[in-house]
Amino acid sequence: MPKIRYYTFWIALALIIVFVLQSFISGFTDALILNDSSFSEPWRFVTSIFLHGSLAHLLANLFALLLFGFILERIIGSERFLAVYLVSGTLANLIAINFYSSSLGASGAIMGVIGALAILRPFMGVWVFGMILPMSIAAVIYVIIDAVGIFIPSNVGHIAHLSGIAFGIIFGIIFRINRIKKERKTHKIKVPEHLLRRWETLYMGAD
Repeated sequence: MPKIRYYTFWIALALIIVFVLQSFISGFTDALILNDSSFSEPWRFVTSIFLHGSLAHLLANLFALLLFGFILERIIGSERFLAVYLVSGTLANLIAINFYSSSLGASGAIMGVIGALAILRPFMGVWVFGMILPMSIAAVIYVIIDAVGIFIPSNVGHIAHLSGIAFGIIFGIIFRINRIKKERKTHKIKVPEHLLRRWETLYMGAD
């Protein structure tokens, strides 16, 4: 079992603290948000993952993070989970900024977590949309919602969501392949001792 450092909860706490700072410090959001004029400040691709546009936005992401994040962290370990979260979120921002004037929020990173989990535990039941669904089906529904949302004007970064889940799926495939290879290397066929002795007696003339 991979060692758990509870990065999911630390990230959730960081999101809450950052939102409080956004609410009380003038200019805090503008200093960390990713927009089309901030390519000279590449750290914004990461810092914008921790920003949120409203309390409802934050609460929705916290729910999804705590629901899916802790499960994935227990499966692949804290370091790999953190890599999925940060890389998916950062790359989702990198793509999204080509379609939106600005980008903020943890949704792309969380969708990466969902994508990885859908590959690693496709039949695991999760509580989403008011019902219990297999993880893979839940991921497909998320993709459909965001794919349709692209054509509906709103303040939601659907392209960032789709990008995040795509990178999460890639992570999930890599982890799954590596796990299968590891299991094949460690799996050994054991032949009972009495059968070996019998084979030696019959075919090698052993006494």
